[in-house]
Amino acid sequence: MANTNTNTNTNGNRHGTEAVAGAGRGGAGRTGGAGRTETGGGVGRRAVAAAAVLGGAVALTGRGPAWAAPRPGSLVGAGAAGGLRLRLPAPSGPYRIGASVLHLVDRERPDPWLGAGSVRRVMATVWYPAGDVRGRRRLPHMTPRAAGSFASWAPRTHPRVPPTGVDWAATTTHAHLDAPALAGRRRPVLLYSPGGGDPRTLGTCVAEELASHGFVVVTVDHPGDASEVELPDGTLRETVFTGDPRADPKLFRTVIETRLADVRLALDHLDHLAGLVGPATGRRRDQPGRALPRGLARALDPHRVGVYGHSAGGTTAAQALYDDRRIAAAANLEGYLSHPGTPTGHPGPLFPVARDGVDRPLLLLGTDGFRDAEFERTWSAAVARSHGHATWRQVAGATHATLTDYAALAPQLQAAGLITAEARAGLVGTIDPARSVPLLRHLVRTFFARHLGTP
Repeated sequence: MANTNTNTNTNGNRHGTEAVAGAGRGGAGRTGGAGRTETGGGVGRRAVAAAAVLGGAVALTGRGPAWAAPRPGSLVGAGAAGGLRLRLPAPSGPYRIGASVLHLVDRERPDPWLGAGSVRRVMATVWYPAGDVRGRRRLPHMTPRAAGSFASWAPRTHPRVPPTGVDWAATTTHAHLDAPALAGRRRPVLLYSPGGGDPRTLGTCVAEELASHGFVVVTVDHPGDASEVELPDGTLRETVFTGDPRADPKLFRTVIETRLADVRLALDHLDHLAGLVGPATGRRRDQPGRALPRGLARALDPHRVGVYGHSAGGTTAAQALYDDRRIAAAANLEGYLSHPGTPTGHPGPLFPVARDGVDRPLLLLGTDGFRDAEFERTWSAAVARSHGHATWRQVAGATHATLTDYAALAPQLQAAGLITAEARAGLVGTIDPARSVPLLRHLVRTFFARHLGTP
């Protein structure tokens, strides 16, 4: 593999219509290479990989938890619960943002973490360019119940996150709840899968940026895997993990098969929405009395679809590209591309995306603070076997969580005295968020714009 290291630091309902999931194989066993470019020291390690897609008929509902967004205004200072109120960086694009929460139900697939008799229920948020946002509330970063659970789980998943002192429910996004979609044309659609143990909310900074530049973005939660997911009936699903899933090959396989099936469920849902646009209104009702935001179905371009994700979500995105021809491009933000080895610590078998390579664009985006022999082996294999379709980029002065919302949040935690400078560096590296956040947003946005076309 040719390595090019360039340091470029730059600023519970089941109502709905049924659809049948379908996917094709997209692997390409080819040889070739792509350069690695270092963009942007640090520490950190946590990732999981990808396997095979599951299928089945799905029930599609569009109802999420009852959001009670805080009033727009000051986002930093003492929160309602007496803790620090954190602020997300504003997106840089020309469009205002809308957001709508979806509830997806797969009636033919049991939830692997609940057992026989269950059905798989997945929550997602759609971010999109909005039209008129007057009178629309701002979407909170987390619901109050989810935030309470997150406060307990986050320090276990990311040990440098403070266990107290933050009002996680007080942060608002820049998106307006259920605002009508901006009319005019169909737009490329991107799906996001978060890291293992993380909720979809930790991918908000990039999702908002993409939507502000014209993409439709669907951030997907994986209940039972994510630290917490609130369902429409008030159920709060918390993670079943008590350790690193990569330590148990059988568990790890279940984790990734489930994630891939969740992504496929979301893709089937988007195909269904795009194909059921009413000629008169452009609206589709997901359940009685509840319509999707006006114009949202018309905004979806099912022929320009990409997937990206962090850690476990990154390897899910890469393998989904290999598995499903509906996906035109994918970005893996620092996820391994192998099964865990036996015994633990030994090299494991490569997933097909690394074993065979791909014939469509794949971005492998990592940091200099997250490196080991297995990571090097699996990414090098994917690059070498993708005949120039895979590109390896690297952010300097960064760590694993730099590729999430923590890049913007950790410096605020340090400024408030809730973590030390050493803890901040361990969580997100030494790179300034004024550089890391715009850089990550730029790399992801320009990659998909290049390969999916102008939003």
